[in-house]
Amino acid sequence: MPLNEREQRILEEIERQFYQEDPKLAQTVANTTLESVTRRWNRVAVVGFVVGLVVMLASFTQWTAVALGGFLLMVVSAGWIAMNIRRRRGEGGGSGPLAGWLEQARQRWQRDR
Repeated sequence: MPLNEREQRILEEIERQFYQEDPKLAQTVANTTLESVTRRWNRVAVVGFVVGLVVMLASFTQWTAVALGGFLLMVVSAGWIAMNIRRRRGEGGGSGPLAGWLEQARQRWQRDR
């Protein structure tokens, strides 16, 4: 639903104030996308997986607790990567439990207004 003229003016005033008060943050927010954040976290997950593998292999004969920590880091990282791969595949059709929940929330919002 489009904004009326009054709401549009208020939004433009808020944007102007935001850019005036903190231009560096405003530029960062303008340039940041969900995909760039996801890409950054995927890199962290891959590095975490590799570090976990190295820690596990280097310490499994001497320090079992450290090797277990490395294994857990690998599992969490692999889970994160798998979750993002599944999410990326599901983006085209908008399927999945989150999409269904969002659609229900949108319908409720429309009905209650």
